[in-house]
Formats: sequence, structure tokens, C-alpha cells
Amino acid sequence: MTSPYLEPVLAWYSAHARDLPWRAPTATPWSVLVSEIMLQQTPVSRVLPAHQAWLDRWPAPAALAADSPGEAVRQWGRLGYPRRALRLHETAVIVTRRHGGEIPSSRDELLALPGIGAYTAAAVAVFAFGRRHAVLDTNVRRVFSRLAAGRQFPGAQPSAAEYRLAESLLPTDAAVAARWSVAVMELGALTCTAGRPRCDDCPVAALCAWLAEGRPAAGTKRAGQRYEGTDRQCRGRLLALLRDSQEPVPLTHFDTVWPDTAQRARALDGLVADGLVDPLPDERFALPT
Repeated sequence: MTSPYLEPVLAWYSAHARDLPWRAPTATPWSVLVSEIMLQQTPVSRVLPAHQAWLDRWPAPAALAADSPGEAVRQWGRLGYPRRALRLHETAVIVTRRHGGEIPSSRDELLALPGIGAYTAAAVAVFAFGRRHAVLDTNVRRVFSRLAAGRQFPGAQPSAAEYRLAESLLPTDAAVAARWSVAVMELGALTCTAGRPRCDDCPVAALCAWLAEGRPAAGTKRAGQRYEGTDRQCRGRLLALLRDSQEPVPLTHFDTVWPDTAQRARALDGLVADGLVDPLPDERFALPT
């Protein structure tokens, strides 16, 4: 049976979809994979220039695999969560060696790649290869939570019930299912937003359980994450110093970007443990080679 949400959402998407490079008919599976990794916890506005610069430099997995992991970290710049750059480099190496330089098309093969979880594997299989899978990112989960369950926000992690609902709403035709998946995602990103949902512009407002119940607020308010002064900010400052230098950086130079000695040492140890920084002789440090 066809979902009552299908046609209104697809029509809305045709009129309002953003023109994003990884959605273009000419986009390669590599472009889609890079975009999905970059978009994790990072807004589209910041990803757009980084995605283009990445593909300009490494248009295919083999090109990245031939370069050093340190160059991947350097190119990653200030996108945040730089371990994603290392995982992309590891993926490029594996794809080049085991898959002939081609991104695998099945969800199970994608799941076997470094740093790729259930969501990313499904998203690449659907958006790059037109496979029929449920794609549950934060935006999709929020739309379904409001539309079908009458709740302002979904739980912290996708539940079995959410997956069953998402699967039940997938159109039978794989191509239509892929378009439905990206359309719901776009609806959540542009209209059914977390903070200020634009219900008057929603194509399925008349069918929305949350709106029908008066938009009840969630029981607890979601706390924002503090960044200023955290170890994460410290790690970012130290890594930026290394990215900006073509030579190894002496340990004494790091105090110019972060004055707290104990926190600086802890952050640097973490970067080394994560493989983002290589310790060299004479207390010098560099991006991995």
C-alpha cells in the first residue's frame, strides 16, 4: 500500500531541493561517500567548500590512497573530528587494494570499511547506487517522530520500532525509494527543523500527529555541548599548528596556542593515541606519514 506521505513529500522535494554537488546525476560514489563522512556533525555550509577542495585534490580513492594520511588530516582543515580524515584515507587504501578502486555498492561491504556505520553504509548504498534501504539520520528520525509518533524528538539512538516504520514507508521501486529517502531528509533539514519547525510550509502538516496534538514539548530539554576551553578545542588548536607547518613542530611551540600545560599534554597524548600525530625524536611532532 502506498504511504499517504509519499506524493506530497516527493512533490515538495521537487520544488525545494537544494542543488548539492553530491546529489548531481554526475556525482560519483566517491563523492557521495566523502560527503556523508564530512556531513557527520558538520553543517552543509561548511562541507560544501571542503568537499569540492577534497575532490579537486583526490578525485578518486586511488589518488588519496597514494598520498599520506597526514595530508588527509591537513586537507581536512577545520571541519572538526579529524579522525574522519584518517578513516577516509584508510577506506581509500582498502577500496584501492581490495575493490579495484571502486566504492562497493552493497550495504554489507560498505559496513566493513573503516569508520562507516549503519547510517553511512545505508546512505551510500541508497544515494550512490539506488539501493532500497531505510536511511535514518537525525533529520529523518525527527520527521518520523513528529509525523507518526506525535513526539517532538526521537530517542538518543534509533530503535527497532523506528527501523520498522522507516522500512514500512519505503516505496517498492528502488529508484522511488531512494528519492523518498533524500526527500524526507531534506524536509527535516529545511522545514521540520529541531528548533523552529515551519509547520505552515510542511507538505504533510495535515497528517502530522505532533501538530494535531498541539506540538507538545519534549519532556526534557536537550543540552547544548560546551566547546570553549574543552579538550576538544585544545586538540583542534594543536592540530591546526601542525597543519600549518610544513616541518615537524617542537614540543615547546605548542604552548603558544594553548597555555594550560596539563590540558595541553593530555590533548597531545590523545592525538598521538588516535593516530593523528606522530611523535618524533627530540620532542618534535608531525602529521602522520
